[in-house]
Amino acid sequence: MAEENKKEDILMERTGYVQWQKQEGLPIVEGHGVEDLRALELSPWPRTGGKGAFVNLYGFQGVTGMYVAEIPPRGSLEPERHLYEEVICILDGHGATEIWQEGGSKQIFEWGPYSLFSPPINTWHRLYNGGEKPVRFMGVTTAPLIIDVFHNLDFVFNCPHQFTDRYSAQEGFFGVGTKRYRSGLQNIWESNFIPDVREMGIEDQELKGAGVKITQFELGGNSLIGHVSQWPVGRYHKAHYHGPGALLLGLRSEGYVLLWASDLGTRPYESGHGDEVVEVKWKEGSVYSPKTGWFHQHFNIGSGPARHLAVRFGSRIHPLAFSQAGQRRSDGVYIDIKKGGTLLQYEDEDPEVRRRYEAALKKTGVPCQMP
Repeated sequence: MAEENKKEDILMERTGYVQWQKQEGLPIVEGHGVEDLRALELSPWPRTGGKGAFVNLYGFQGVTGMYVAEIPPRGSLEPERHLYEEVICILDGHGATEIWQEGGSKQIFEWGPYSLFSPPINTWHRLYNGGEKPVRFMGVTTAPLIIDVFHNLDFVFNCPHQFTDRYSAQEGFFGVGTKRYRSGLQNIWESNFIPDVREMGIEDQELKGAGVKITQFELGGNSLIGHVSQWPVGRYHKAHYHGPGALLLGLRSEGYVLLWASDLGTRPYESGHGDEVVEVKWKEGSVYSPKTGWFHQHFNIGSGPARHLAVRFGSRIHPLAFSQAGQRRSDGVYIDIKKGGTLLQYEDEDPEVRRRYEAALKKTGVPCQMP
């Protein structure tokens, strides 16, 4: 197994995306998660005119990528365009983004902490800092997939094609959307701009756990979209698994997530594989990413409701087949594993999961509210 992992690492080092990262000259952080993006050390990024660092989480698996960047006080980044999709979430600061097609009119919209948006694919865009302190933001992209497929940076960053079916400078494009509906078992909100993901309205989704709320957002004509989830004090999500590339950001409260490969079974502690279960602590500003087919389970040990932002594939408008990897049914993450889905019911989970959670709550003085 060690030899196989070594060969896989060597192969990853040869990919176009990893080679591009090295050319950019930024720090590269790896792991299952990062404790706090707001405290991540950044370096000057000549191409953008700001600072940055790449984050390569194990769960990205070559289909999504991530970076953290800063815009200098009262400054701006260099304009850029690219053939990969990108979802931006502001971590700190206020400013504005300017969007335009080559030779076309410009649109500008303002944002603040935890605003979320996506520059439409291959549009020119430029971010401005409106304050006296650096603005910090994260970008989640499909750059690994696109750069690896084309392995031609000039084409990826300088292609003249305009995707007018996605964006043609239509008025109100970056307004807050009003279209909400249900698609299958998923709550959907279409909006190309979210002012604050910590405050956005979300709907009940108790299939994922007691008191859980989840709403998926669709934006920018992307296949890369996301959702916001929230669950109460003293409770946790049901374990589930899905395909590659999902990124989760802590927005409120604190806790931990358990991750384990599904081939270890639904009761890894009971079957003697407890040492292979990965625990990642999270709080506001933390990120983590589960690998394909890995069960993951989110626990709230804080004194307030927990809220997470997920950026991932799974668009209902522009779906990608590979994002359903490991799922035999649509909406599999909401369907009992015994019925063909990938969701583990509370009564079927390893008893050690509940025991550990209750012990963690005792340390924080928060009462357990699990059913």
